Parts: sequence; structure tokens; C-alpha cells
Amino acid sequence: MKLGLDDVIAAQTILSHVDGEAGRLIVRGHDLEELAGRMSFERAVAILWEGLVTEGAEDLAGRIGAARARAFGHLAPLAPRLAGLTPVEGMRLLLAALPDADEDPAFLAIGGAGVAAAMAVRGAGGNGPIEPDPSAAHAADLLRMLRGTPADAGEAAGLDTYLVTIMDHGLNASTFTARVVASTEAGILSSVVAGLCALKGPLHGGAPGPVLDMLDAIGTVENAEGWLDDAIGRGERLMGFGHRIYRVRDPRADVLKAAAGRLKGRDNRIAFAEAVEAAALAVLERRKPGRRLDTNVEFYTALLLEALGIPRAGFTPLFGAGRTAGWVAHAVEQVKTGRIIRPRSDYVGPWPAQAA
Repeated sequence: MKLGLDDVIAAQTILSHVDGEAGRLIVRGHDLEELAGRMSFERAVAILWEGLVTEGAEDLAGRIGAARARAFGHLAPLAPRLAGLTPVEGMRLLLAALPDADEDPAFLAIGGAGVAAAMAVRGAGGNGPIEPDPSAAHAADLLRMLRGTPADAGEAAGLDTYLVTIMDHGLNASTFTARVVASTEAGILSSVVAGLCALKGPLHGGAPGPVLDMLDAIGTVENAEGWLDDAIGRGERLMGFGHRIYRVRDPRADVLKAAAGRLKGRDNRIAFAEAVEAAALAVLERRKPGRRLDTNVEFYTALLLEALGIPRAGFTPLFGAGRTAGWVAHAVEQVKTGRIIRPRSDYVGPWPAQAA
């Protein structure tokens, strides 16, 4: 028996494959590096959804934009309810309010996730929602709705890269949750809400923020090696390094490092983070010989989102906004199997006493 279902095959999928030994992520027949940083989120979604939700790339940008507008109509009246909630709690509330009866639920899910993430982040900061622009590209509009100011081309490209990078990643905890719910025929939107609830857990979607906490504590490049060495000596985990699946470098880390690098030189600390990364890898190699603990997606996610002006509490909602594309695709794929997911458990409790 494998606790945590490690290496148990629970589904067949055409969507993505994670090769942890080779450090490779394949999405619909493409290496991640062929997609992220090379195309818009809408174009990547068209590839992920083809044959499941859509047939090709027929005006995905327009349909996602229209869905953002529909979602805002449903969600804007709920803005006063966001006071006192964390951004991810607020996003959960908002997504749960989207109607199953929408004309295009897959698109309402992806557009609604963007609107809900932006509203929830702003609401947690005491700010009102910003109406979407249906004619804008999804990444650019998401940044504008989050920050209240238009994104320049470099910023929009950075967020596009992030959204593509994290849109699907095998049968992770939130995707498996979405498939379980979809298998009951509860619908796409319920599956997405369930996926977000799983993503909310700190062991899954909540890790990038602590990377910035670590950088705050280190403070300067000169402090990096000593601080990191002391942390490992105390048995602490270095945030942004190591991964349960990848035994070599996480390919998403390189894609996001390149995206962050294109923003370097602005008012951000990307150059500092690169120096900390180099110090951390050297310390890990010295203190943990024989163990490959390389940079993971969380490290440069944190730096990229910080450089884009996203508050730390908004990192998980933004992750959910991107991963919704994968949750939708997996939900639709699961329903096509026509079979409810119903594994067995191994009972290890007491048995009733035998009758005399």
C-alpha cells in the first residue's frame, strides 16, 4: 500500500506529463519551454483545451474576455462581503457564486477565476473591484484589475509566461480533487471551486510567499551564505529549493527565471535573488552531498510576482487563476470517461467482538 497514493495511476490523460527524473514537463505534446514565454495564455489554453472544450483557437481571447465581463456582473455585488477575508478566502467565496447555468461554463470558469482573484486581492486591501475590459488580453487585463494601473508590454508578457507555466502539471492534489468532483457530474464550476480549496493548503499552493520572507531575513548578498548555512544547520527547509517530484531542476524554474530576468533592472530585487540562489545551491551541495535539491518553481514565481506588484497574499489566488485552465480541461476529460472516482481504503480499526 502506498500512502499519499504515490506512483498510483488514477487516470489516463492527454493533457500533461511530469518527468521528475529528467526534469521535463510535457503539455499536450509540447515541452513547456516551447509554450511558456513564446505565446499568450489564450493561445496556450487553445492548445490545452483542443478537442475537449474547443476545436482549435477560435477566438479564445474574445470568449475569455466576454466571460470576464459576465463574471464581473455576477461578482461585483459581492464586493462588500470581501472585507475581513484573506484573498484566497475571498476568491473561494466569489467562484462559488458563479452559476452552473452559464452559456459557456468553461470560459466562465477561466474568466471568472481572473476576475475573482483580482477582486479578492483588492477587497482584502480595502479596495473596490475594477471592471474588466473584454477587449484586452487576459494577462494584461488581470494585472490592471489587480493593481488599478495598466500593465506595460513587458509586465503583461511576464504574467503571460507565468500563467502558461502553471496552467497544468500532471495529477497534483488540486487537479486530482477537481477530477474527483467532476467524476460525480457536479459540473465544471464546482470542480474549479474544489480545486481552489485544495490549492489553498500551504503544502500545495501557498509556498511562494515564504520565499520572499526568506529573502527579507537574508537582507543582503553578503549575509546570504552564512544565513543559509545556519538555517540548514537548524534543520530548516530552504524555501524555493527541492521538489517532491523533480529529482533535477524544475523546468518551470528556468522559464520563470528567464521571464523575471527580462524585468531585471527595474525597481525590484531580481538581481539580489539570483545571488541568493547561487549561494543556496552552493550551501546545499556542501551540506547535503548526494541529494539533488535544486531551484523549484516557487523561487522565481515569488520574484516574478513581486516584480509585477502582486502582494504576497495574492500569490495563491493568481496561481488559481492560471491553474483553472488545467482544472477545466481535467474536469471535462474525466467526465468523458463516464466513471466516478471511488478508491478503496484499507481498514485498520478494531473489528466487532465475535458473538459467543
